[in-house]
Amino acid sequence: MHGATRRDFMKKAVSCSGAAGLLAANAAELRANPLGLPIGSQVYPLRSMLKDFPAFARMMAQIGVTRLELCSPIGYGHDFASLASGKDVRKILADHGMKAESSHFSMGELRRSQEKSIEWAKDVGITQMITASLGEGNGGNHPTLDQVKRAADEYNAIAAVAAKAGIQQGLHNEGFEHSLVDGKRTYDRLFDLLDPKLVKFQFQMSAITAGLIAADYFLKHPGRFISMHLQDVDMNAPAAAPSPKGVPAGRRGGRRPQVAVGQGSIDWVKTFTAAKTGGVQNFFVEQSWELTRQSVAFLKTLKV
Repeated sequence: MHGATRRDFMKKAVSCSGAAGLLAANAAELRANPLGLPIGSQVYPLRSMLKDFPAFARMMAQIGVTRLELCSPIGYGHDFASLASGKDVRKILADHGMKAESSHFSMGELRRSQEKSIEWAKDVGITQMITASLGEGNGGNHPTLDQVKRAADEYNAIAAVAAKAGIQQGLHNEGFEHSLVDGKRTYDRLFDLLDPKLVKFQFQMSAITAGLIAADYFLKHPGRFISMHLQDVDMNAPAAAPSPKGVPAGRRGGRRPQVAVGQGSIDWVKTFTAAKTGGVQNFFVEQSWELTRQSVAFLKTLKV
């Protein structure tokens, strides 16, 4: 098109394409998100806000979150009662342009009622079932080597059942995983003991205070990770408390204050670049409401 014809066309396009312009702006924003992945949030720190789940979903959508990682109401109790109907949860999320493809499940419920948990997961549309830690019933934060091996065998069996249902089992990292057993970190042992096809890993970024650096693990274990929990930590701040017994201290030792993503000591470009090698498919901010708002705003600007 040339001259007046082109100008007329552009004027008409601008005047009648408000919705299309909004979609284009949203698409541009999505491309700015790290790895081009949707921004997610884990609901656990925000559980007091879940009683009115439609209002919660609307609020999260308004700040740019399009994925929620849930906690199973079967294993996590009354704080998550509003999530009891998986089909209702799925509809409410869809009404706000959101999905929940991942959720946390307790070891206790997976032992007692895994089939029920899988049924709820399928109703929601969940394809990743994550456990926070293998410590429950396996020595807690201070396992023996036999307990570590037994925990891995048990989790492989749980993951095999999930796989038959078309669901990927995953493992987060907490005190059990951070422990030292016979001079070696339990987390490092689990990469050898857990079946790489049946169990993927979800990295807890605040584990930097225990000396675990996400980028290092992503590069060392390509394809073994499925997601991340995002927090940032100010490692230069004074330690709030000494590290728990049996948990290796971070580079500066002890716990450090959490801050919004992008305001602490974690190199996020390095982290997300390495996450490609690690196999990360999604990520979830896991922070207070105020820090979540700030973290999501930062992630919208982060290009990797």
